[in-house]
Amino acid sequence: MTRGDPLSAGFLAGALLLAPLGATAHDGVEHKTPEEAAAHAAKTRAEAPQASEAPPPLPDAALPFPVEIEAAFDLVAQTGTRRSEADFAGRPMLIFFGYASCEAICSVALPRLAAALDLLGDEAEALQPIMITVDPVNDTPEALAEAMPKIHPRLLGLTGSEAELAAARAAFQVEAKKLHEMIDGTPIYSHGSFIYLLDGDAKVLTVLPPILGEDRIAELILKYI
Repeated sequence: MTRGDPLSAGFLAGALLLAPLGATAHDGVEHKTPEEAAAHAAKTRAEAPQASEAPPPLPDAALPFPVEIEAAFDLVAQTGTRRSEADFAGRPMLIFFGYASCEAICSVALPRLAAALDLLGDEAEALQPIMITVDPVNDTPEALAEAMPKIHPRLLGLTGSEAELAAARAAFQVEAKKLHEMIDGTPIYSHGSFIYLLDGDAKVLTVLPPILGEDRIAELILKYI
């Protein structure tokens, strides 16, 4: 845990609350008497953020943020036809790298993306949501055709060869790595988690972290399209 880790303050505060009040030193502060230690502990306890308190909202200047990415892909859609960024000329896109069997970040990011689209309604009718798989072995066009509509009827899954997918990841500066397999053979991948928002010229406008709620994602999309 580093000094800048946002968990550090809560961790240290929790450790302090569990420490005996009779201690004469804690969190780097020396005390001459147990009374001084108790007073310092009480003050720190009162100032520590409570678990029920929501973190302060980030200013608009902090999210989203611009990125320099040359977006490009040439892959196979769940329909079996080839698709590249040129096929969506004039249409903004939301692109996420993941895989159909993912129960980690994909199970958060994709449903939030879908919910944001529903919130936007007709205002995002031209927006094309896309998932580019990091698991081509299991995410065949047929598998994607079954899985994608369950998340959102407009979500398009793209797959391809290892080389084609590697080229797409390189273009979007995304890393993906197979970590291991479950007992049933289901793979577990580590992969990038940002949602990329592109304009009608396939220019990446910004990236959206999936920790944002669907309301905020929808709000930010509207600022760009």
